[in-house]
Amino acid sequence: MNSVESKSTPATEQEITMMSRSARRTLAAITVLGTGLALAGVAVAASGDQEEKLRPVRASVVGSAEFVLPYHQDKDVRSFTFDAQAAPYSRPLPGIPGGLPTDARGTVKVSHYSAERDITYTSKGRVDCLVTGVRTATLTAVITEVSPGGPPIVGNRVGFSVYDGGDEKGEGKGEEKGEGKGRSKDRVGFSWNGVNLLPKGSTPPEEAPVGTCMAPAPYAPVTKGGYAVAHAELPPPPPSPQGSTKPAGPTGASPE
Repeated sequence: MNSVESKSTPATEQEITMMSRSARRTLAAITVLGTGLALAGVAVAASGDQEEKLRPVRASVVGSAEFVLPYHQDKDVRSFTFDAQAAPYSRPLPGIPGGLPTDARGTVKVSHYSAERDITYTSKGRVDCLVTGVRTATLTAVITEVSPGGPPIVGNRVGFSVYDGGDEKGEGKGEEKGEGKGRSKDRVGFSWNGVNLLPKGSTPPEEAPVGTCMAPAPYAPVTKGGYAVAHAELPPPPPSPQGSTKPAGPTGASPE
């Protein structure tokens, strides 16, 4: 009996040692898992903070693209180039000394190659207004320069609209509709060519004046190039100047 007991004692110690090692391994695994979950939580929080910081503080529209008129087929080449950024409350107006939340700055360039005349007409303008939505924007600019032979529109305000359809790979809805890969889904619109007329009885209608940020929907499909719209909400007016009892920006919601 004593010999049997002496032989069984080492086995029992071995089992205890193995159980102790197994417990240590399990505890280590639980510790690693807990640490991983904690790090994952920190990474998710950091990612959320980073996305928040990456959101644009100011709206903008940039890019250059050629487009076609859906209602008029020709061999002309038309393009718009935009470099517009929001600059809220930066353009004082009579009665609105603090400016408007839609104030903006930047440039636009209009290019039109006439196949019939074999000449390219260009004009440039100074952006004065910009409003954005998700993937959409309207902006206006006052024309400052027109190439020789172009229309006499220096000093006139013109309007543009933009739809940012995403990348130019032709994926998603565009491909499902049979538009084919490689074709941009962006679109543009503009305030001339018969979309902003002012009928007057029996006389031929004239082009109507364009107000700030006024433009038709983006009706012309882009064929080459594209635009990027960075959306940002219109900000509230800044604090009133010290000693003033009037708000720095407009507050009325109804037209007068």
